[in-house]
Formats: sequence, C-alpha cells, structure tokens
Amino acid sequence: MTLMQWFIFILIIQVIHGLGTWKLYIKAGRQAWEAFAPIYNGVVLMKIINRPWWWIILLFLPIVNLIMLIIVWVETARSFGKNKIADTFLAIVTLGFYNYYLNYVADVKYVENRDLNPKSSSGEWTSSILFAIVAATIVHTYFMQPFTIPSSSLEKSLLVGDFLFVSKFHYGARVPMTTVAAPMVHDTIPKLGAKSYLFDDHKDSNSWINKLQLPYLRIPGFEKIERNDIVVFNQPADTLLDMNNFHPDRNYYKPIDKKTNLVKRCVGIPGDTLEVRDGYVYINGEQNVLPDRAHLQFSYLVQPKTHQFNPEIMKKRYDITDGFGIINNNNTYLFSAISDEALSKFKNHPNVGGITPNKQPKGERDSEIFPHDPNYTWNRDFFGPLYIPEKDKTIDINLEVLPLYKRVISEYEHNKLEVKGNQILINGKVANTYTFKQNYYWMMGDNRHNSIDARAWGFVPFDHVVGKPVFIWMSWDGIKNPRWERFFTTVSGSGKATSYFIPFLIILFGSIAFNKWRKRKKAKA
Repeated sequence: MTLMQWFIFILIIQVIHGLGTWKLYIKAGRQAWEAFAPIYNGVVLMKIINRPWWWIILLFLPIVNLIMLIIVWVETARSFGKNKIADTFLAIVTLGFYNYYLNYVADVKYVENRDLNPKSSSGEWTSSILFAIVAATIVHTYFMQPFTIPSSSLEKSLLVGDFLFVSKFHYGARVPMTTVAAPMVHDTIPKLGAKSYLFDDHKDSNSWINKLQLPYLRIPGFEKIERNDIVVFNQPADTLLDMNNFHPDRNYYKPIDKKTNLVKRCVGIPGDTLEVRDGYVYINGEQNVLPDRAHLQFSYLVQPKTHQFNPEIMKKRYDITDGFGIINNNNTYLFSAISDEALSKFKNHPNVGGITPNKQPKGERDSEIFPHDPNYTWNRDFFGPLYIPEKDKTIDINLEVLPLYKRVISEYEHNKLEVKGNQILINGKVANTYTFKQNYYWMMGDNRHNSIDARAWGFVPFDHVVGKPVFIWMSWDGIKNPRWERFFTTVSGSGKATSYFIPFLIILFGSIAFNKWRKRKKAKA
C-alpha cells in the first residue's frame, strides 16, 4: 500500500476502535468522542489502562505493534475487572473484538488505580516474556542484529562460524516492509520450516495480503557506504525460483526485507565505473586497494612433484581456505582458494611441481555471469567496464546497454519496460535516456573463485541494504573448537584485530562481585 492508503487504513481502524470502546471511555470518566480521535484516543487509552503514554509509539512500530496490540487488548479487559484466564483468552482470539462485548453487553465497572502486578506467577512470566520480546524486537529491527557467517566468500576477513553484530543505524535502519511477521525471525520459522510472514508469493500478486506491505522507508543514518566496506544486504537474486540459474527476470516474489541475507565487500559505489581484469577490480581505471585485513584468494591448479604430496596436510599447513580435488588423469589438483600470502610459501614446497592460476581468459563468455546476454563476453576474471548507477544521474540507453540496466529499470524501480523493434518504451513512452531513482552498489567476495556475488546477479539497490557488520562477539571453527582470539573483536580497522574478550570478562565479573558486595553491605545496615 502507498502511504495515503495506509493513512486511510489507520483512520478506519480508529473508527473500529471508537465503536468498540466509546462506552468504556465514558465509564472511565472520559468523553465518548475521545475514543474516535486518531492518536489522541491512544494517549487517553494509556491513561485508562494506567500505562505510560509512550506505549502509543510502540503501537506504530511494525512487528512490535503486533505484540503491543495483544498487550493492550488484555490490559483493557483487566481495567474493567476482567482478570480471568478466559477473559485473556477471549481478548486475544477475537483480535480485540472482545471489547465490543464489554462495551455493549457486559455490565462492567472501571477499576481505577488498579494493581498492575500480575495476579499469578504465570501472569508474571507472560508479562516478562512479552516485554522481553518487544525490547529485543526493537533492538533487532532498528539498532543491532546478530548474523552468522555461512560461507567463505570473505575468508580471512570474516570466517565461517563468526557470529556478528550488524549495525542497522550506521547506514540508517530500514523500517520493516512486511508488517505481519514473526518477531526476530527472517524467512522461515526454525524447526517448523514454515514461512515466518504473511505474504502471497505468486508473481505480481495484488492480493489483500500483499497490500499490507509498507512502502520502503529508512531512518536517516550517520554515514554512507564507502568503497571496500563489508555490508550485509538482501540478495537481489532471491526473487528467482532457481537460485543456481540467474536469469534477469523473476519467477516468483519475496518481499525485499525477507530475501536471503548475505554479506560481501562493497567494491563499487554509485557513480563508479568498475572493471575486473585478471580477477582484480579496477575503479575508474585504477586498481582497487583493499584494506590490510582483506586477503584476495583465487583457485589454482597444482601439479605434485612426488608421491609424498598430501593435499590435506598442505591445506592445513598453508591455511588454504576451501577444498581441493583431482581434476584429470595427470593427478592435477584444483585448490579452490589460495591467498597471495599462502601462495608465496606453498609454491616453494619440495613436493609441489607447479602451480597455475585457474583463471578464465579474456573474451571467453561465461553464461552464468551478469548480464547473461550473448553480446557480453564477460566472465568472473574479465568483466566490464560497467557504470554503477547513482541516484538522480541520467544515462543514455539503447538496445546495446539495455541488458545491463533492464533489471534496474523494471524490477528495482518498478517501471513497465518494453522493446518494440529498435525502440525502448518505459511506461508506454519512447525512451532514449533514463534517470535512476536510487543508489546501487557492487558487492563481491574476497574469495574470488568461490563467491556467488554481483558478478552473477548484478547491482544491489540501496533499499536492499541491511546494515554494517561492526563486531564479532563469538567465533567457532566447527562445533567444538572456539577461536578465542576472535571473540569480541572489531570487523573493520587496520592491522591485526584485537580481542576485547578478557577486558569484557573482567568488567562482567567485577560488576557481579560489586553488586553482591553492595547487597551484603545494605543487608548489614
């Protein structure tokens, strides 16, 4: 829905609320009209149920409001003497319409200055859990989100098994677009495997369920995405039914905020002209210089010199990231990811006969590489040049460049795009130029030969950006092996990352000891 449609929808909700509570307002010593006044009726209701006025703010926060509505329905019933479990159950299962029964049928009296403490241990636990979920949802949605590194695409900078805190406020927290969803759950509900949100995923569906989507809104951040930042974002290609077949047209739909979360390095920002030469990124004609914590990795063909060559031992000794395998009858091994640092040592081993980069030659087209068009003979190692769209910038478009920006124009910026003969029509009008509506970014992995990234699906729109990884709070190499040196380390910065785990433990146990000492001192007094 548009913002205007949401405004009308909210006004309708106010009318429904007023019709179901105006007599209750009167019994609480208020005026009937106050039950119908938008927003003000919420402030008055908070006074009636003896709760703070700022609860009304929580009722307007997507996802959080679903929990707060349940709390308010129950609190309203209790404010008029309905404290039994059956009353709580009816208030919830009727989605608040139990108020109509209290308003028109039941003989209830307002309980002024009622005791807000739960009447039972189960009630206390329920209240504590609900408010813990509300607080955690607010933090998770607007401030900081936990994230686990699932793949080796940024190996050496971020390792498989790193547990991150991702800042939402650096680039600006995105307001949830999917309004009816389970709190703090992304695409599916764990264990159940069921979809965690209410949405009709048929192509171009206009069902009433989909109309509950909010338009894209973002709270202003305090910094912009800079070149070489590590960024968490929703994968644009997750609108595709077959994730291994990156065609530019979608097959089914998922809301932006429910697409798969990925983490990559932003090597190209809006306005850049990007090119990949021999696996290395060039920006505006100059080779991109990565931070010192980043380590590019490529795959190599390794020919053993002796029968004593043991690939498993080699992989561990030289800290080679990914797996290996024999690829021909000559006993040639393919090692998936070797950094320059590892290569300089590995190639001098007496059991290594020769090492050859496993790179594709320039001009050899890879059909899995963006823009998936036969006129572009690009591959993972030789790519571009390509202009990265910048908001409000205008480019010339023709049939030659259209494959590069077709998905931007039609999918991300929601225009009707048609090609008739040699003419390009945008929203029914012949177009020779196009002005971009938002910024776009180019996200790649440092593990260049083992990373499904922008080279497969193209640009990442800013409305797909989730946040900036800032902190590694835990790291495990497998299930049983903690990487203690990575606990409580920062993601960005220069030089070797410093662990703040020991200072954290000192502060934690020190504060616990201090609180115990203070309690004993008070008890003696």
